[in-house]
Amino acid sequence: MPLGSHPITSVTCFGVGEGWPCPDRNHASFLFRFGDTRILVDAGDGLSSTYKAIGPGYDVIDRVFLSHMHSDHVGGFSLFVQGLWLEKRHRPLPVHMPGAGIPALKAWLNATILFEELVGFPIYWEPLASAVKVREADVTVTPFPTTHLESLRRAFQKAHKTSCFDTFGFLFEGHGKRVGHTADIGHVDDLDSLLSHRLDLLVCELSHVQAEDLFAKLKGKDIGRIAFIHVERQLWADKPGLKRLAKSMLGGIPFVIAQDGDEISF
Repeated sequence: MPLGSHPITSVTCFGVGEGWPCPDRNHASFLFRFGDTRILVDAGDGLSSTYKAIGPGYDVIDRVFLSHMHSDHVGGFSLFVQGLWLEKRHRPLPVHMPGAGIPALKAWLNATILFEELVGFPIYWEPLASAVKVREADVTVTPFPTTHLESLRRAFQKAHKTSCFDTFGFLFEGHGKRVGHTADIGHVDDLDSLLSHRLDLLVCELSHVQAEDLFAKLKGKDIGRIAFIHVERQLWADKPGLKRLAKSMLGGIPFVIAQDGDEISF
């Protein structure tokens, strides 16, 4: 949908890229709108410039949710906070993220000279917990865990005890809509809780599982529309082929391969 039409319920894609360097995509960041409520999910590299170009303003974000500590999901956070300061945001900013990552991100803001007493607004750090709902006005956000970092947890947690290996996706409910956002997953079964009831929109990554496995999982599910994001680079290079495969396997579910700047209504 063209930017500027501003549907009442939508997601704006500030970055749809995967973890590899992307010459034509920013990294993960999405703004969900439910009426007057706006929730930012992830803050990858490139968020600040794209938000300045097409974002709705720096006081309108009600909450931030960070799915996990990979740099392509949090690497743009400190610069975005700097932008909020310079653009004179005054509202408190609740930031929900895996609890074990909070000390590191707070320390990074301090290291980049973004002290709370300087930026002029408080940041309320809130640890995510599976199935513990977060309420903002008439919107409910329910985090669910994913297995995206479980292999790295097994390999490295003993040696890197302060690192955070928790990962989450999110279910949004509001304005009569149900929207799923996968963030990064490790297996298609991570989506089971999302797919147990109808979704008006599924914002779904396509980098860490095989496309055929994912499409087989989604076929026949009650989904109004799918927006594929975080598309693996070989698939991104052959978008016509990816579209043909998705069309042949999804059983008629409408879908879009999202690009930076897209505003997708639901």
